[in-house]
Amino acid sequence: MKILIDMNLPPRWVQVFAGAGLEAVHWSQVGAAAARDREIMAWARDNGYVVFTHDLDFSALLAATKGEGPSVIQVRTQNILPEAIGNLVIDSVKRFRSELEKGAIITLDPGRARVRILPFKP
Repeated sequence: MKILIDMNLPPRWVQVFAGAGLEAVHWSQVGAAAARDREIMAWARDNGYVVFTHDLDFSALLAATKGEGPSVIQVRTQNILPEAIGNLVIDSVKRFRSELEKGAIITLDPGRARVRILPFKP
């Protein structure tokens, strides 16, 4: 599994994922900092990446377009630093790996993880 880290998260997440044996790239390494969410989603889908973000717009885009991918890992907490939520993120990626590989949105709060399979059903 490959992870694309959105601009709203620090680049040092690359090392956190690498430490867990996961390939990761920060958007700043592959695209323009001012890229629109649709461009980021298209790049991730076309290149086989799961989007890791703190932005709620990605799930809204998937809902609006009835998209089947890419999968999204969305953190919903104020402290987005790896030191604060790194274990939660890595544990959740491992726990929901098969869902992410098939198409899903994982929403992570400090106390729980929720999974929604794509595409969203009405």
